[in-house]
Parts: sequence; C-alpha cells; structure tokens
Amino acid sequence: MPCKPFTRYHPFMVRDPTLSAPAVSVHDVARAAGVSQSAVSRAFTPGSSLSPDKRDRIIAIAAQMGYRPNPLARSLLRGKSNIIGVGVGDLANPFFVQTLQLLSQALESANLRLMLFPAHRSENGGSQGAEPSLQEVLHYRIDALVLLSVSLSSKLAEECRRAQVPIILYNRTTGQHDASCVVGDNTMGARTIAAHLLGGGHQRLAFLAGTPESSTNAQREAGFNAYLAEQGHPAPIREEGHFSFDASLAATRRLLVRPDRPDAIFCANDTMALAALTVARHEFGLDVGREISIAGYDDVPMASWPSFGLTSYSQPATRMVDETVRLIHALRTRAESHEEVQCPGTLMVRGSTRPVKFKGPTMEG
Repeated sequence: MPCKPFTRYHPFMVRDPTLSAPAVSVHDVARAAGVSQSAVSRAFTPGSSLSPDKRDRIIAIAAQMGYRPNPLARSLLRGKSNIIGVGVGDLANPFFVQTLQLLSQALESANLRLMLFPAHRSENGGSQGAEPSLQEVLHYRIDALVLLSVSLSSKLAEECRRAQVPIILYNRTTGQHDASCVVGDNTMGARTIAAHLLGGGHQRLAFLAGTPESSTNAQREAGFNAYLAEQGHPAPIREEGHFSFDASLAATRRLLVRPDRPDAIFCANDTMALAALTVARHEFGLDVGREISIAGYDDVPMASWPSFGLTSYSQPATRMVDETVRLIHALRTRAESHEEVQCPGTLMVRGSTRPVKFKGPTMEG
C-alpha cells in the first residue's frame, strides 16, 4: 500500500483558526438578510432612507455574523470620509490643548472624526516651518485640514488644493487665498491690555514677544505698540520668549536685571506670562501686582488659579471652535468658500496687575 504524503508542520506555522477566518463582507450580510448591498450600507448610515424595522433586522444579522463596516472603504463610495485632519504644532501651550478637547467634542457631535497629524518643528525648536508631513496628510482621505499653531507653507497649500482638501488655520492668518482662518481680535486685545496697564500708572513697559513669524504675535505686538505711541509713550522694551516657558524664564531674567527695569510686562501668550510671573515672584522677590504688573493673552485655565491670578485677555475658544466646525461643513460642500472669521475676546483682570488708579485713555485713543 503506498504511503500517504507526509507534511511536516513547524510549530510556529500553527495559527489560531479565528485569526485565519475570512472577514465578513457586506455581500455576506446582504445575502443572509435577503437584501441588497446598498440596503446594508444604508442601515449603517445615520439618517438614510430605510425603515426602522428593516434597519434593526439588518444590524442584528450583521452583529450576529461579526460584520463591522469599513469606514475607509465606504468613503471611497461616498467621496467623503467624515475624517477631519488636525495638524498640531504646540501642545505645550494649554490654549491649544483646550482647543483640541473642544474641537474633538464638537466634531463628534457633528458625526465627524478627528485625526491628529503632529507638525514637525525646525532644528532650532522654533515653530518656523512647522507643518504636518505632506505624505501623511495626503495618504488619508480627509475631508478638511485644520492647523493649530501651525503656519501654512505654499507647498502644503498647493498640494492640499490639488487633493481638494480645504484648509482652516486656527489662531493664525495667512496670505494664501485658498485657506480659511479663525482668529481672535489680536489688535483690540493688545490695545485693551495697553490701556489697562497705563491706567495702573505704569511708565516703563515691556513686551515679551513670541516667535517673529507668528501672525498672532505680530498683530498683538503691533496693537500694543501703536496704542502706546498714540498715548505719547515710548516703544516698550522688547525681549523674545518664543512662546516657550523655558525661553521666557531666561527672557524675563534679562528684563529684570536691566538698570531701567520695566514696571509692567505684556506677554504675547499665557505660557510666557506664567514664566515671567514665576521669575519675578520667586527669583526676584517682587510683589507682582504692586511692584510690577504682568499680563498675558489667551486666558488658559491655569491663569485663574489662585496661585497665579494672572490678568489675561481671554480668547473665546468655544466660539472659535464652533466657527471652525461651521467652516468645515461649508467647505465640505463648497471647497472654495473660504472665510476669515474674527472672534472678539474679553479682558480678565486678576491680581497680577495693578488696579486702574484713574480713568485712562480709551481704546480708540
């Protein structure tokens, strides 16, 4: 009797049978339910035209079979993925952490999903040139790209235009015509802070700048300087903190060892202001709010903590996120309907600045 062929199996070739089972397809579910494949697709699409009884039956059969719809495959059919890409450049800034949380919640309420794309920074650690990888962004079928604390290069704008991916800049402006922007009123905010500090009787003012290429920094600095000039005050002493806590510690030390030490510092964001407050209070022993005033911008949650009590111009993050989501919906329908949206904020006065001693000049000068 001839011997049967013998096959040697290596132990590592043995596989879990559940892992080798073929995935259940939409065709399998349609056949089991006795419906069309389009009916199965509609059963998993909110708001689609399908009777409740039929939808429930299809979903129950699909669950029993272990079927899970593939959102990426479905996006190829619909031409929309419901995925919004978010390029993030500075999660060390609490304002953008807060924004990311609000944006995630708002997108989820709109049946959209968020996909993060970290932005690569330049070699010196600054934000100049920081942007998500083009290969990563264009690899996915995203419906829009939101840039948080990220500048828009002409190359990224051009490639996204070719791929028909609309871009929304958050807290940044751009000279590109094919991108939308959602920003606070940086000029008015800076003028309001200048008026508040002058109202406290300050004479030697300083400005702690962020990164030079940031549009928000440029607008805040220009508004602050313009208001001081209109009131007959000299330009403020200037140092750069690059929107970084550590860099702002060093910049504040340089300000406070000067022979003409400032008696008030306006910082271009709260991260730098908290650093300035730390140095002034704990390294130089200054009574912040009396001997020196320190004001920030954004009004991050830590600004209101009693240990800081930071005066800050509040950016309306909730409204800015709502406007961003509104633009996403508009651009998904009409990719060329770009807007620049400006949201006014509010000055939050706390103990880090002197109270206004007299009625100072108005913001209008």
